[in-house]
Amino acid sequence: MSKSICIITGSTLGGAEYVADHLNDVLTEQGYQVELFNQAELADIQHQTALLVVTSTHGAGELPENIQPLFQQLAESNLDFSQMKFGVVGLGSSDYDTFCNAVNLVEQGLMAKGATQVCESLRIDVVNNFDHDGTAEAWLPSFTSTL
Repeated sequence: MSKSICIITGSTLGGAEYVADHLNDVLTEQGYQVELFNQAELADIQHQTALLVVTSTHGAGELPENIQPLFQQLAESNLDFSQMKFGVVGLGSSDYDTFCNAVNLVEQGLMAKGATQVCESLRIDVVNNFDHDGTAEAWLPSFTSTL
């Protein structure tokens, strides 16, 4: 079984991309084949078996603009993702009542297509957590141990 993981990012200001880059490095060091997409399209993810989504929350609890089209296409597709396992890392501000709502949108969007969420999503509160990379890295084994 090849240990391959696809990482996609939803990022407005780049914070999620930095975390994704860090996780990419960590996973590569651990021997995983990693594909990282900052502008993912449906074709990039539809055959993946392990998907890691790193996303911030935009505006009033929406997905960032670079990942919105993907989830729009996903919702309109009749794809079957039952072979896919996924995990989500979210960055957000607890100053908003829509804190990390993009995480919920990602979970719902993927599960609606049959994908399996294999661990509790990580929600990083940027208001009081300044080590996003370290927090995400500490969470990572809860995802990879299920693959």
